[in-house]
Formats: sequence, C-alpha cells, structure tokens
Amino acid sequence: MEQIYIDISHMLKALSDSKRLKITDMLSCGEICACEILDYFHVTQPTLSHDMKVLIDAGIVTSRRAGKNIYYSLDEDNLKRLILALNQIFTDKDNCICRELVKACEGGCCDGK
Repeated sequence: MEQIYIDISHMLKALSDSKRLKITDMLSCGEICACEILDYFHVTQPTLSHDMKVLIDAGIVTSRRAGKNIYYSLDEDNLKRLILALNQIFTDKDNCICRELVKACEGGCCDGK
C-alpha cells in the first residue's frame, strides 16, 4: 500500500499546478498537438515542454512524434488506476489505515474517548 501512496502523491503533485490541470482537462477530449497547447496558453516552448515532462513522468500523459509535431494524450490506464486508488483511500474498508489508528487508540492514547 505504501507504493500506492507514493504513486498517487506523484500524480497529484503534477496535477497541483493549475496550468497542468487545465492541460489534462484539454486532453480529456482527445489527442492534441503541442502547437495547439502553446497557442492556447501563450507560453514558450521550453515552458510547455517542462509542464508536459512533469505530466509524462507522473504517468498522466503520453506523447508521440509525427514529423516535427508532438501530440499528447491522456494515459487512460494510469488515470483509471489513480481514480480507483483515490476511491480506495477515501473509502472505509477492512484493511484501512484508519483501523490501525482505532486499534492504537484502544490502548488508551485518547483518554477513553
């Protein structure tokens, strides 16, 4: 489970930037050429390259080159895993980390509360 926390935090850190989150939203409609993203945000190519590298390294986006153009799309499989993992974290279950806290608290750490 510890690796899941690490992987999720890496993805969420990449998405914590509003521009990268907006790019991810744009890609939800399908593959987009880097030139279109550049035009939309009015940023330099190195700035966009940095943002896209962060998203790719986090497993959120994939890229492909066609001639001089780079096309980006969402990594659907990784995003599905992210959604499932977040659901697992935010849902009570038998092996939940919160159960460990309850057991520890039964030892008297909370003054009987």
